[in-house]
Amino acid sequence: MATALINAEQGTATARAAVRIEHVSKSFSGPAGSQLVLDDISLDVAPGEFVTLLGASGCGKSTLLNLVAGLDSPTVGSIETLGRPALMFQEHALFPWLTAGRNIELALRLRGVPKAERGPEAERLLELVRLGGAYGKRVHELSGGMRQRVALARALAQDSRLLLMDEPFAALDAITRDVLHGELTRIWEDANTSGSAAGGLSVLFVTHNVREAVRLAQRVVLLSSRPGRVAREWAVDLGRPRRIEDAAVADLSLEITEHLRGEIRRHGRH
Repeated sequence: MATALINAEQGTATARAAVRIEHVSKSFSGPAGSQLVLDDISLDVAPGEFVTLLGASGCGKSTLLNLVAGLDSPTVGSIETLGRPALMFQEHALFPWLTAGRNIELALRLRGVPKAERGPEAERLLELVRLGGAYGKRVHELSGGMRQRVALARALAQDSRLLLMDEPFAALDAITRDVLHGELTRIWEDANTSGSAAGGLSVLFVTHNVREAVRLAQRVVLLSSRPGRVAREWAVDLGRPRRIEDAAVADLSLEITEHLRGEIRRHGRH
């Protein structure tokens, strides 16, 4: 069944989950036959909630995100989202022949924003991700962190209430990643307190980095090794601002890591 998109203007929208995944399984066919990647996953993400999906490599995290994005369809089960999600990948996927501003304007054009409004809106979004003045810079002139900021601005240009992020900071050095954690948290918090996004901004963030998951999320969902199932969830009841080196972040990360290791060991025995 294909992902069902729910119009954000519907009167019942605010009462709906931002993402509702119900008994979803996904299989792929190959030379050795059908391979079950995801098995009977049910998960809701509330409007305005920040959820991280955590699991070992190959457990199906990215596959699940692609299903939520509507890039593929579940073999079994259903997925509903509040409107069309915006998607940000590990690779920035910027067009190198366009400037930073023009990359963002392309998303605005696809959204139907009038031509006269695209330039000022692209400038505003660059300011939002702390890249004011970078409108005319081409991709090769930007550092890795700057490119991901532009990619984030382009995702935000879609004016979606749901942001899907597939390990967007994994390729960055630790300091740049730390800075972008702070920026993402700031943008998400502002969207959910200022009324700048109707009904708030929900984030579903895929990572294999336990500390990253704990630093960012309100809730961490651990997927088992393949086939991916929801193995356990943790509510992250820690204050903000939250640092990756905080003792409380480290303590919860250790607990989650032990469960992750258990899943990896269990998978290795099969």
